[in-house]
Amino acid sequence: MQFFSQESQKNITLQRSCLIKDINKASLNQSITIMGWVNVRRDLGTIVFLEMRDRTGKVQVVCDLSNPQQKLVKNIRKEFVLAITGKLVQRDKATINEQILNGKIELVCKEIHVLSESKTPAFDWEDESVGDALRLQYRYLDLRSNKLQKTLELRHKLTQQTRNYLSNQGFLEIETPILYKSTPEGARDYLVPSRVHNGSFYALPQSPQTLKQLLMIGNFDKYFQIARCFRDEDLRADRQPEFSQIDIEMSFVDEEDIYQLSHQLLETIWKEIKGVKSIDFPSMSYLEAMNRFGCDKPDLRIPWELKDLSEEVGGSEFIVFQSVLKKAGVVKALAIPSLGGSGRSFLDKLTQRAKKLGGSGLLWIKSDSDKLTSPMAKFFTPQALQNIFAKAGGSKGGLVLIVAEQFTKACAILSDLRLHLAEKEKVIDTNEDRFLWVKDFPLFDYSEEEKRLVSCHHPFTAPCVKDIPHLLSAKGDYKNMLSRSYDVVCNGYELASGSVRIHQSNVQQAIFSRLGFSDEEIKNRFGFFVEALNYGTPPHAGIAFGLERLVMILTKTSSIRDVVAFPKTAQATELMSSSPSVVAQQQLQDLGIKIKK
Repeated sequence: MQFFSQESQKNITLQRSCLIKDINKASLNQSITIMGWVNVRRDLGTIVFLEMRDRTGKVQVVCDLSNPQQKLVKNIRKEFVLAITGKLVQRDKATINEQILNGKIELVCKEIHVLSESKTPAFDWEDESVGDALRLQYRYLDLRSNKLQKTLELRHKLTQQTRNYLSNQGFLEIETPILYKSTPEGARDYLVPSRVHNGSFYALPQSPQTLKQLLMIGNFDKYFQIARCFRDEDLRADRQPEFSQIDIEMSFVDEEDIYQLSHQLLETIWKEIKGVKSIDFPSMSYLEAMNRFGCDKPDLRIPWELKDLSEEVGGSEFIVFQSVLKKAGVVKALAIPSLGGSGRSFLDKLTQRAKKLGGSGLLWIKSDSDKLTSPMAKFFTPQALQNIFAKAGGSKGGLVLIVAEQFTKACAILSDLRLHLAEKEKVIDTNEDRFLWVKDFPLFDYSEEEKRLVSCHHPFTAPCVKDIPHLLSAKGDYKNMLSRSYDVVCNGYELASGSVRIHQSNVQQAIFSRLGFSDEEIKNRFGFFVEALNYGTPPHAGIAFGLERLVMILTKTSSIRDVVAFPKTAQATELMSSSPSVVAQQQLQDLGIKIKK
């Protein structure tokens, strides 16, 4: 490596001998050259100790200021980048540092060069109290933290293991375009205007959905890629506007083949990274998950389940229950052990939480001092109240929370309270990972806002085989049809999502029609794809794993920003480069764009 030395005003040629992690006793009494950053500087007068670090580790360097060649050490500060040549020796027993890998050896400096100086850093990246805004503004400094170094190294290992596993299974890694056509995927597209075709736009892909299906039609029967995806949607802790997914598609397979492949892939990852030999993978339908846990991505580490009390209270005269049940609503409950002694203030806060989620209120029964207390007590006999408490799964000293709402809202409220109280009561074993297949999702949902059917997954998802005749019928019961889609859930996160795809042109046309697309819209937006289905399309299925979510779970990180090198904020801004930003007027003119203020 050649560089210009500021101190000697000469061109210098040096070669790094090894990474710091590779220094060992075998190199004792040999001359080596290391390069890296000053992590700590300790000045003892004529002797200066430098703790040097690179990506792989740390080592102590001893500098003697009586040596004229080392006088420049006086001006060296933390985060200077240095090249140091010296003799590796054994440390004295009194100075051994057991906290670092190379704590029993040190480098006696013979020659030192400053490759780059550093301003005083704006913050200490190892200080956990430093706010996110400052960290993101100086992300290149934050990347030096042990946490991000380890996390991004793990992310690399994960992608390499994935590539190796899928390649060994006969998959081909094939890249698909970033500039593509706008197709509905459930979120808003990021649009890219075309300069050549004025008034026309590309869209950044929300996923390579149609492209990977076209690869199946093109006789590439096992495809994968680490795909970049872009979605203009509201952000939260586990979302970014751009993200990566492990995208997989296979021909001549069904759900069971995808289940088996995914299970083996995850076992491979968990074994290599966490040392876990096998993982359990139960499955349940979407409806079962909603009934038992109130959501389609339940955290199975929480040992509490919802109970349906509709039948138990159906004969009561309690107006709150009867008014809801007459409108085809439900009465559902959640039993929490050991909260029977909760005070009114705590229960009022839970009620307010339920109301913020759109609920009309929250009822409860608590067991305290061998008796049941409830605002419903005056409407039920003691035995009836005891029966309701028991049916809900209540236990001595426990608390039962009850909501009477339409099914979806009741589930949402109790699911939220289940997670909230589990975190508060610290019942979640964070050292455990619990996986789940959720399947048999509805094919369609009804959008009150758009007044039409919308796809629950995406419009290329195959319906259950038994529902196809009804789908093709002009008067089918479309709302109650099931799809052949499935999700992988882990610790309450949707880790992956996929489906068996439609491979028959008439079925795909019917889906588009039921979604309210006119023949003209189908032709303009999907004509190329529907046409491709007419040229011998194999049955195929696929799945996509969220790469960032995988890394989040493996590192026990709660925010996606901690597993991405250069993340966006919750407002979709990038603080380091101040993007998005305005562009030159000439650029807008070239694209035929006029900004309306």
